[in-house]
Amino acid sequence: MTNHNENDEPRTGAVQLDPQGHDGHVKSAEEKRFLRKLDLCLLTFTCISYQLNLYGNQLNYFTTYFNVGYCVFLIPSQVMITRFRPAIWLSCLEIVWGALTLGLAGVKNYKQVYVIRTFIGVAESSAYPGAVALLMTWYTPLEMAKRIGFYHSCQPIGSMIAGGLQAAIYRSLNGSHGLEGWRWTFLINGIMTVVIAAFGFFMIPDFPDRPNKLAFWFTAHDKRIAEDRLTRWRREAPDAINFRTAKKAATSIITPALMWLYTASLIAVAAVSYFNLFLKSLKHADGTAVWSTEAISAVPMIGYTIQILSTWFFAFCSDYFRTRWLCLLTIACIGIPSAAILTTWNTSTAAKYYAFFALYATNTGAPIIWSWMSDMLPTEPEQRTLTIGVCISFYYAINAWSNPLIYPAKEAPHYKHGWAVSLGLYCSVVCVICALRAYDVKVIR
Repeated sequence: MTNHNENDEPRTGAVQLDPQGHDGHVKSAEEKRFLRKLDLCLLTFTCISYQLNLYGNQLNYFTTYFNVGYCVFLIPSQVMITRFRPAIWLSCLEIVWGALTLGLAGVKNYKQVYVIRTFIGVAESSAYPGAVALLMTWYTPLEMAKRIGFYHSCQPIGSMIAGGLQAAIYRSLNGSHGLEGWRWTFLINGIMTVVIAAFGFFMIPDFPDRPNKLAFWFTAHDKRIAEDRLTRWRREAPDAINFRTAKKAATSIITPALMWLYTASLIAVAAVSYFNLFLKSLKHADGTAVWSTEAISAVPMIGYTIQILSTWFFAFCSDYFRTRWLCLLTIACIGIPSAAILTTWNTSTAAKYYAFFALYATNTGAPIIWSWMSDMLPTEPEQRTLTIGVCISFYYAINAWSNPLIYPAKEAPHYKHGWAVSLGLYCSVVCVICALRAYDVKVIR
């Protein structure tokens, strides 16, 4: 097994390029063709799979049981993806996820839903973190944030299309063949998931040095290009995660810094989930509602659009200008005045609209966080994979109790303590970013 170290010298004959420097590499026509194939197969498959999973998660409200299965199995699943071929592991989990979704169509009571939702969480535990770890293996630092950003943007895209699809299925099939509309929703989503998952056995290329033999599109020439790209950027394909990996992750200052950076960023922006309650509270002088029921559901779609465009914009800037920390700092600095407005609350309605919509633009930092981690741990793919799992598990563990505490329903829409917590979290994110940047410059580089 390869003994990686973040201070190891690059391989013999390798040209070490600094992902945050100015010694870039001009891609050849062959490398560009390879990159297009990689995007078409790997990136397209992961994005479609992610959207299907999110669509399924929108179908019911038994999220607690899902989160338990997801959180508990997330880190073990990250270990397994390095011990099994990703094409097999990710595709099989996706098929199990689809089969369980089909099972929801036949449930007879809520206890059966609890059990199935828990196992759905287990099956989906490697979807996002596993895909991000895999993308890190194939893409260079000048390509990575854009690809992870595009994949990450499938979350708001999935949220936008889920409601419409569910409503369309319910309207058109409710009562057909004696089945309620909600059962048809599970059936259709489950079948779609299983079919798409089957393509994973052929579309996921596994690792550059150990390619998937069933990936017919990945040629021997592609393998040489992929390995050259790894060598050029001082990257290596992962070995199996073991005790040494866990020890390195546990003792590295990067791990707690990223745990806080990732978790605080998401908890701080959780306020956007309550935008519809703010819209619902607005009244005209005569006491009538400003927004109709349909509009209250539609207006947040503008926020999701802002989130998608912001994700693409910051991810592109991160790669193009070769800076992670400045992009993350900009995102946090957008959040600070927005949280301050909502903390004060005694401001104009227009200012509150701005604050909510601006917060959507701050829910965009994860792709840059993962890309920055990859820059700091170029020769430690196992540690990267494990750290992603640790960070996401930590977020789920905190989020399970923080939102009801910070944003109690009885205080809606003015959370007198919640907005202040959001403001404090954004300020703490700024401090962590600056500290991690100093460590990156003085220690890592």
